[in-house]
Amino acid sequence: MSLNLDLTGKVAIVTGGSRGIGRAIVLGLARAGADVVVTSRKLDNCKAVADEVATETGRRALPVQVNVSDWDDCGRLYDTVYANFDQCHVLINNAGLALLYGDDPAQVTESMYDKTHNVNSRGPFRLSALFGSRMSQNTGGSIINISTAGSWRPDGNDLPYAMAKAGLNAMALGLAGVWAPKVRVNTVLPGAVDTDMSSVWSPELRARAAEMNPMKRIGNPEDYIGVCVFLASDASSYINGAQILADGGLFRTL
Repeated sequence: MSLNLDLTGKVAIVTGGSRGIGRAIVLGLARAGADVVVTSRKLDNCKAVADEVATETGRRALPVQVNVSDWDDCGRLYDTVYANFDQCHVLINNAGLALLYGDDPAQVTESMYDKTHNVNSRGPFRLSALFGSRMSQNTGGSIINISTAGSWRPDGNDLPYAMAKAGLNAMALGLAGVWAPKVRVNTVLPGAVDTDMSSVWSPELRARAAEMNPMKRIGNPEDYIGVCVFLASDASSYINGAQILADGGLFRTL
């Protein structure tokens, strides 16, 4: 049996695809042959990544402005994708939001809590329901959720985020049995990654995070290309309902 990572002929959506892990995944999927839909709340940023895809790979890239926390916006994305491509094979729920509040959970406002859950859990549910159902009626596909290692072992200063991502994990486990064998649903759990989300860390915190990790560094967005291309491809045809920890081995040291 050959290892088939070729995504030629597939259409892949990446939410939060204009920066960080999402941007890296978009480029990785396009390099593997997929046409891509790049979404985020800022259309200009999506267009920049779409142009980068077209220039580097020659693949078709569609930029779409979407707020995944908006139920109707999720429906609009669904309509836009099928109007432009008439098919979808891969959905990557990558868009995320983590609001800082210090060490006291009492500082979390209702608005902060709701925003965090709407982006990290509610939106992915709606998109997965829409695209997964349609995939199951056609040739099938793969849904990949980008969660966090913190959903397994959260800290007191990121509880709404960790709780929302834990809900994302549960959603994937449930959906893995809904549309199988035609649609697979899996989850990737990054650890600390050098993105905008971690840019607020102090140099001391970044150094400590790197030192604690067996790999002696925090992750880079590009570290998540391989696992996502694998899960999107036929090479992972028997991988369903998995939660793949990709944190450099930090979890085992905590």
